[in-house]
Amino acid sequence: MTAFTGAFWRSGDAGFAAATTSRIFNRRRPSRRPAAVLRAADTADVVAGVKLAAAEGWKVAVRSGGHSWAAWSLREDTLLIDLARFTGMSYDPADAVVAVGPAVRGGLDLDPYLARHDRFFAVGHAPTVGLGGFLLQGGIGWNCRGWGWAAESIESMDVVTATGEQVRCSETENADLFWAARGSGPGFFGVVTEFRLRTRPRFRQLTRSNHVYPAELAPEVLDWYLTARRDVPPSVELAAVGCTPPGSDRPVLVIDAVSFDGGPASLAALGDCPAAGRALAATVARPVDFADLNAEQLRGNPDHHRYFADNAFLTGSTAELVPALVPAFSELPTAKTFTVLGDFTPLMARQLPDMAISVSTDLYFAAYVIGETPAEDARCRSWLDGTMARVAPHSAGCYLGDSDFTVRPDRAMSDAAWSTFQRIRAARDPEGRFPGYLGDPVQ
Repeated sequence: MTAFTGAFWRSGDAGFAAATTSRIFNRRRPSRRPAAVLRAADTADVVAGVKLAAAEGWKVAVRSGGHSWAAWSLREDTLLIDLARFTGMSYDPADAVVAVGPAVRGGLDLDPYLARHDRFFAVGHAPTVGLGGFLLQGGIGWNCRGWGWAAESIESMDVVTATGEQVRCSETENADLFWAARGSGPGFFGVVTEFRLRTRPRFRQLTRSNHVYPAELAPEVLDWYLTARRDVPPSVELAAVGCTPPGSDRPVLVIDAVSFDGGPASLAALGDCPAAGRALAATVARPVDFADLNAEQLRGNPDHHRYFADNAFLTGSTAELVPALVPAFSELPTAKTFTVLGDFTPLMARQLPDMAISVSTDLYFAAYVIGETPAEDARCRSWLDGTMARVAPHSAGCYLGDSDFTVRPDRAMSDAAWSTFQRIRAARDPEGRFPGYLGDPVQ
């Protein structure tokens, strides 16, 4: 029997049931269960686990510890390799690169660590998101519109391959694996045990503006937003958010912008909305702390809740998009549900690196439906299905991090990237040791 430094459970062992769902954020959990769980202590455990799976005839699923709305890591007849103990962090001032384990949480762990070195990495918005899945799916991090995908800042990574070999991957070493890892998400055919990330100097000033509009103004405000967003400089994180304020039962539409070192002038366009005088509340170019933004995200993404999520990169004219989007901002099914319409104009204006993540437009829509009890599930599912039915005709594809192909397949890569991905997968994992996606993307 294989000896592991970490913990190992087979189906039926004491502790197996708890290990299968450990650290799954979404409380709406599927019935799928693995054949065994390995909570690896180190890379040697991961190597041994992949080889054991081959000997037992199992496939290999991986859990880093992100939000994973569809619980990608729960697969039948697999060895689930749980990377919960891979939380190491080390910063090298010589090249400003930070090495992190895949279970490091971006906002709660990495950001405070880098702050002590006066550095920054654009982690996921929800502070509890683990870096493994976030980076493999491309990474829509803070100010993605200006700084680019988080995966663009991966210097290199260590991967245990489908044959149980540990390799270094970068632009110059095992470049095929490096290409595939940056954007294939849960379809990746390897286990990343460490990432090395290029950091940036920490911002000196955060400035925020937001305007809170009543839901009945959504058609007018969204019409303005779809044009005005292009005049906002790349230093600004910009979004239209549909949500219900605490203590209220009426949704609002918030136009929110956070400027990283751009100062008040970078936010001037937000005051030009024709409906600005009818806003319920407004914050104009005020200083804000990143810790406060993280705390706000924690409140907006509560633990111990039941999540449904979906998304689309949108194309189309304002006349087409506004009617499709308005109900998603004015008619929310639960008090904690929120929707986001983000702008990626600066990102799409430049040449992106060649990597698996290859479907995006300058407009990103995502819906996060949050319930508290199973009795709400049918209503939540129905609302999300209806919302996506309205926007799907305008979809160019999706972001894997907010997708569930078992419910609504969409395009995850460009045709050329998908062909390259399939070719690399066939060469690197010919036996299909890693099971790929739950459901099939549309290609």
